[in-house]
Amino acid sequence: MQEKVHQSFGDDPVAVRKTDHYTSEYTTTLAEKWDELIDWESRAKSEGDFFIQKLKERGAKKVLDVATGTGFHSVRLLKAGFEVVSADGSPAMLAKAFENARMHGYILRTVCADWRFLNRDVHGEYDAIICLGNSFTHLFKERDRRKALAEYYAMLKHDGVLIMDQRNYDAILDHGYSSKHQFYYCGDDVVAEPEHVDDGLARFRYAFPDGSVYHLNMFPLRKDYLRRLMTEVGFQKIETYGDFLETYKEDKPDFFVHVAEKSYVPEEEYEEKTEA
Repeated sequence: MQEKVHQSFGDDPVAVRKTDHYTSEYTTTLAEKWDELIDWESRAKSEGDFFIQKLKERGAKKVLDVATGTGFHSVRLLKAGFEVVSADGSPAMLAKAFENARMHGYILRTVCADWRFLNRDVHGEYDAIICLGNSFTHLFKERDRRKALAEYYAMLKHDGVLIMDQRNYDAILDHGYSSKHQFYYCGDDVVAEPEHVDDGLARFRYAFPDGSVYHLNMFPLRKDYLRRLMTEVGFQKIETYGDFLETYKEDKPDFFVHVAEKSYVPEEEYEEKTEA
């Protein structure tokens, strides 16, 4: 039986701004509670087949889920017929994901991996990589973000696609926090809200019905900044959706979803697309 480990942030939790810290934030106790926050059934209804359709439109068959968490998207993709490898930096979350997948009749192919060294820890090429659940915001240094994106790019086939989501931190930073909790955190009576926000840290507090409280520290990525990083790493075409919609007002969505294609676009075509 896995020993239960609880969160420990130290005397000044707001001072914790380290990329590596997320692996210790997702303790066994939080991993056990996480599905109360997600609520698989409600989340499946809210997002529909968005990710499945985006992958099928691009002919993807082999998918690497680099932020598996408790396995929600890995299991959904397995049910839809994709070949999936499930990676995460937290052993506790991977253990929970494996358990969840078995309950749905699947055996996950799991790998504990650091995104910055993904090619070292995970083998093969993939048609698609997904990084969902606001997970990329666990990277606090730009060089780590660039390194992780470069690792994703290298592991994709020549016509592969990266699908990544993030909170609408632009709205939080510019207008304060509000959330419909309609698409991502659909659990009943679970409160997820920021306890501290500045340009370099968004510290979220998660309060559960049994009185337990957990925290996660994340970097508040602005949408255009992340899109620029993807472009500079080499992704040629990036489509951004607001709460799964192609047309949206900047301050309205709770989350953005970026669909970044690796396929090479000749310079003249690329210039036409960027000018349009």
